[in-house]
Amino acid sequence: MNSERLWTIWQAISVWLSEALAFFYQPSQLAQLGAVVVCGLLALGANRATRGPIETQARRIKGAPGLLRIVAAIRRRMTLVFFVFFLWMARLLDTAAGGPESRVVAVVFHLALAYLVIAVGSRIVRNRLLSRLITAVAWGMAALSILKLLDPLADVLSRTAIDVGSSRISALLVIKTVLTLAIALWFASTIGNYLDGRVQRSQELTPTLRVLIGKFLKIGLILVSLAISLASVGVDLTALTVLSGAIGVGLGFGLQKVVSNFISGIIILTDRSIKPGDTISLGETFGWIRELRARFVSVVTRDGREYLIPNEDFITNQVINWSFSNELVRIDVEFGVSYDSDPHQVIEIAKAATVTVDRVVAHRGVVCWMTGFGASSIDFVIRFWIRDPQAGLTNVRGQVLLALWDAFKAAGVKIPFPHREIIMQTPVDVRLDRADPPKQD
Repeated sequence: MNSERLWTIWQAISVWLSEALAFFYQPSQLAQLGAVVVCGLLALGANRATRGPIETQARRIKGAPGLLRIVAAIRRRMTLVFFVFFLWMARLLDTAAGGPESRVVAVVFHLALAYLVIAVGSRIVRNRLLSRLITAVAWGMAALSILKLLDPLADVLSRTAIDVGSSRISALLVIKTVLTLAIALWFASTIGNYLDGRVQRSQELTPTLRVLIGKFLKIGLILVSLAISLASVGVDLTALTVLSGAIGVGLGFGLQKVVSNFISGIIILTDRSIKPGDTISLGETFGWIRELRARFVSVVTRDGREYLIPNEDFITNQVINWSFSNELVRIDVEFGVSYDSDPHQVIEIAKAATVTVDRVVAHRGVVCWMTGFGASSIDFVIRFWIRDPQAGLTNVRGQVLLALWDAFKAAGVKIPFPHREIIMQTPVDVRLDRADPPKQD
């Protein structure tokens, strides 16, 4: 920026400061300022007078959270609402008097009204920090427009530029690009989340297809919003070809794992090997899938822990999907009885006891087989089916073992414990040291 441009900017600022100082030398302008102050004091008094009745009426609202939220939002801004109302009344009185328009009252009225509308409108954004940022930026632009400073400021920002090759990048272009991208991405994210929610509630689609469609909708909307926003501010998209190629090479080398997990996630969704709700085992992790993301899979275990497993692990490692083709899972429980028991009777008792457990699928049948002669017991294995592996496997095994214990105890079948017999090869002398018997008188 050369000295002539700086001098031009300084002259514009000097003229504006001179006009601002001259404002206070006019009695009519000071009277208008006094009217604005009076309106502010009246607004404070009206707010205090109506605070109690409004809160009383708000407490009577039951079963309508949306209406209560609107009432609460208006209640927090009642001072501003009354201020705008009294300024509007002052403008009406000024117009009825037939005199010249009170410029100060009009400007303050438009500034206050713009802030009220923007502050209330920004409440649609749930993020408090983002809502305040939107309010500040939007009201700042509205204030500059009301004060007729937007065009001079835009002209100054447009002159503040740097030349990059054959392109000229100004401060105004950067600000417009940032604002346009922010608004476009916010709209794309909001619409994408809304469409994704509608797709997730669709019962005609499979869970994996719902996730896949939702992800493509979000990514597609973001890409379209980027292209439209950049084109709207005058950025030549063909000039980004070389840059996008360089970024692609950088992503290929520096973000291999991220890209690999992203591609693995798409493969998982397309081949439907796992889906939300499936019960899986991956290494030492056993649980059910809560959600499929672009980079990882959320797996919740029985103890409440949530593991975020990269998608690549589901492609390269062995995964046990307990509910891939159907929800039925067979479980084996081993036990043993003493050699005094009748094996045929034990098999019948074990089958009858197992089907009494609630989670056991009785119509699939329960089988019990004798597997061998153990060192201290006759060994058996009983096999049964369950339909809800996500509810746990250890607990159903415990319930079956308790049912076997109760049934064997009622039938007089003993469950042995290991016995050990020690044979001494050499004689062993055993001596007992006894105390001398007491003397008798």
